[in-house]
Amino acid sequence: MPQALPGTFDFRRRRILGAAAVAFAGAELGIAQQSRADGVPEVDFHVLKQVNTGVLNTGYVDAGLATDPVVILLHGWPYDIHSFVEVVPLLVAAGYRVIVPFLRGYGTTRFLSDTTVRNGQQSVLANDIVVLMDVLGIRTAVLAGFDWGARTANVIAALWPERCRALVSVSGYLIGNQRAGEVPLRPLAERAWWYEFYFATSRGRAGYEAYRQEFARLIWQTASPQWAFDDATFERSSPALENPDHVSIVIHNYRWRLGLADGEREYDALEMRLAQAPVITVPTITLEGDANGAPHPEPTVYAHKFTGKYEHRLITGGIGHNLPQEAPRDFARAVIDAAAA
Repeated sequence: MPQALPGTFDFRRRRILGAAAVAFAGAELGIAQQSRADGVPEVDFHVLKQVNTGVLNTGYVDAGLATDPVVILLHGWPYDIHSFVEVVPLLVAAGYRVIVPFLRGYGTTRFLSDTTVRNGQQSVLANDIVVLMDVLGIRTAVLAGFDWGARTANVIAALWPERCRALVSVSGYLIGNQRAGEVPLRPLAERAWWYEFYFATSRGRAGYEAYRQEFARLIWQTASPQWAFDDATFERSSPALENPDHVSIVIHNYRWRLGLADGEREYDALEMRLAQAPVITVPTITLEGDANGAPHPEPTVYAHKFTGKYEHRLITGGIGHNLPQEAPRDFARAVIDAAAA
């Protein structure tokens, strides 16, 4: 069972393999095998795999040994797989195989047919990950994410708990439904969702199409007001938003939440189950940054939705919405601890 010692990560398991064995395993998986001075392997996020997963051809990072227990890391909007660029090596060093897919509408993930509905509703995004697990022969995995990724992980844990060994969710319980999305909030809370209302208009769609990079940078800044990311960090992730289906998926996602766009009928039964706000029974750690500028619920509101072994952690130090990239060791620690529960 992979584990980490209190306050540090246990790199010994990797070291006893020997440099030659690790290099061979890395060659088999297509990942970089250089190591930093602290023994943490370097994982090259430019080395991607592609696999057909239902209606998609999904791009993903696959790091670690194929025989190790699996962690799947799920990014949010408007971010990409590089939110986990520092988390993945830590988890590989601790003895995990780590899968980091581009969600539909991001990066190298593509639709196989021009006629497929560009659907961004919550159950569809979750189904994409379950299909990916099926194709890769992964029966169960630790699921961890933030923003859209956290919601996706929540949905899988609620609908398919047998596929989710443990859950790490930034901002807690994020399963929603269209009826709830139609209920007005108080004005201050509504203001935080300005982009959702912007996307409900034709002007908003055109604006996001024309200015998606500026839009993303603005969201990064407002959602993580104390994160001093540089241009190179942003420009490493920004190409993922140039995916040809990105705008369609984003617009549908937010319009669907407000009941302004239909989902696909084949997912109605799943959405009906999610509309009941099902409890999550798997071991869970929820995280929140102390400087999260994005809309998010208070931990006391959702704690009762987790009925298995549960813990909430507040990550301090000016940590915002993109918690895994801003506090990678805290995020990796939560994954390891949740998996050991």
